[in-house]
Amino acid sequence: MTEDAINQNPNENPESQNKPEVSPPASPVGEKTPPIEAKEKVSRRSFLTSATLAWGAFAVATAGILTGAGRFFFPNVLFEPPQTFKAGYPDEYTIGEVSERWKEKFGVWIVREKGMIYALSTVCTHLGCTPNWLGNEKKFKCPCHGSGFRSTGINFEGPAPRPLERYRIVLADDGQIFVDKTKKYQHEKGQWSDSESFIAV
Repeated sequence: MTEDAINQNPNENPESQNKPEVSPPASPVGEKTPPIEAKEKVSRRSFLTSATLAWGAFAVATAGILTGAGRFFFPNVLFEPPQTFKAGYPDEYTIGEVSERWKEKFGVWIVREKGMIYALSTVCTHLGCTPNWLGNEKKFKCPCHGSGFRSTGINFEGPAPRPLERYRIVLADDGQIFVDKTKKYQHEKGQWSDSESFIAV
């Protein structure tokens, strides 16, 4: 057999019989390569989701900042009871008794003694607690630290450093007792002798 015949018949060429055939690499079983369009759709979807979340977070943060700033323009308002009120007529109060009629609503005791009526503050001069009137013992007793005050408001036991305060009290044009809590009178300053710290009756 000639050399030309060998080259024309590759099956009979010993070199060609020894070379293995090379096949393209196989993809893993069950795995498909996604088309280019699917990849683009996934990336768009994830971008839109991220953008939506980012704008939502920005909107929430902005709303929080504006809410906090708005509190400066609309401060909290503390509603307190009126500082002035009419407490009825002098004849409604008994001599030698302490009236607790206005204690809860206005924080005032009305006391009538022989010849005068005055309005005492219900705030203890020690730490600001509210004493209780003990009618049988004829004294105010603070439940917090044991301060005691006589019906006149004078302190006589416990840590209270000074007497209870009086409020301005006068007769209104209609004859009723008018109490003004914006004006206070302190015994230690000699203010209980002021003509508006009591009503002469």
